[in-house]
Amino acid sequence: MAFVDKTIVCKECGDEFTFTAEEQEFFAEKGFKNEPSRCKACRSARRSKGPGRGASPRGREMFDVICSKCGKQTQVPFKPTNNRPVYCSDCYRATNTRSRW
Repeated sequence: MAFVDKTIVCKECGDEFTFTAEEQEFFAEKGFKNEPSRCKACRSARRSKGPGRGASPRGREMFDVICSKCGKQTQVPFKPTNNRPVYCSDCYRATNTRSRW
């Protein structure tokens, strides 16, 4: 199949960009089904923010909680529910460490 350059409007900034024949061929080889919807500049900016685009170093939204075991204030990367205990990282490790034997 012969690919030809295609002009696409970036959904982030609204600028037009070219989806080249070479890029289309690469997408086809990798099995990608969708065309890019953002220009290279917007894709780069989005990637640099990381997954989730939140407040943690890894890009996740963090929630303030009190550890159910030791009472220390900590943060977790999920919204806790009232019916399940939430632990700080130290108590979680101690609670979930299993013996290998």
